[in-house]
Amino acid sequence: MKETKGFITILTGLYSFQDCIHFLAAIRKFHDEPIIVLIDQVPQILYPFLKAFKNVILKPAPKHENTVLASRLAKVSLYAASKFDKTIFLDSDICLLTDINDVFDGLDEFDLLLTEDVQPAISKATNLLRGNQQDNLDKVLSILQSVGLPLQDDNIQYNSGLIAFRKTEEIQKLFTEFQQYFEIITENQDKLLLRDQGAFAAAIASVKPKMKVLPPTYNFLSKWKEAYKIDQEIKVLHCTYPYRPQYAKNITRSLYTRIFDKFAQVFLPDQVTNPWRKK
Repeated sequence: MKETKGFITILTGLYSFQDCIHFLAAIRKFHDEPIIVLIDQVPQILYPFLKAFKNVILKPAPKHENTVLASRLAKVSLYAASKFDKTIFLDSDICLLTDINDVFDGLDEFDLLLTEDVQPAISKATNLLRGNQQDNLDKVLSILQSVGLPLQDDNIQYNSGLIAFRKTEEIQKLFTEFQQYFEIITENQDKLLLRDQGAFAAAIASVKPKMKVLPPTYNFLSKWKEAYKIDQEIKVLHCTYPYRPQYAKNITRSLYTRIFDKFAQVFLPDQVTNPWRKK
């Protein structure tokens, strides 16, 4: 039987709809594989804008009124949501600048491919905690451990904007633990921000899958571009709030996206004003 491969992304709510259009345009510039979009809180009247790109599969995402939490719940359910032997998950605020066939090829040898976060040391990951980042700097690990995340000083924070994985028992176990640890995060919202990367780091530290860490050129966070020292071509541009994929016009510009962007200015809410980001 021929091995299947494809992409998957998440679209929960209208705030990311314009991002997703440009995401699909960038994928289709370089790839023909099917793209699953886990979707929620988007009126069905808008579905044809997504289906205008060939081989796009819309599947329901976990429902929640908080669209940010819905997207996190979708991320921990990626293993079950994917129907492919080889899957590349990408956040919908990502723009490919070239093909990434080598990531699919890397899954011949490894079960998991991903990139480190801009701040990889888990003991310094103040981005996971509520409160003043400077005040929290010495408390990160103790707070994460106090809520039940099995993290140590030498564990790494990975950026979950790109996750390439195979369908294996080990990766199924990884996502099962990812889900369990994320439940801990949602139950401790007085201390922790609604982010999945602490739970992802804990699952990786626990399961220790056969994985490869890709260089930051495969998940270049434009908001933190000053933090990188890169001498290679950027392959995957992660546009990160509030920098939008629409700035990568040389990749996604077409008659369709130009018309859509004019429509978006009038009819769609601005991602920067998304109130759920402050919850």
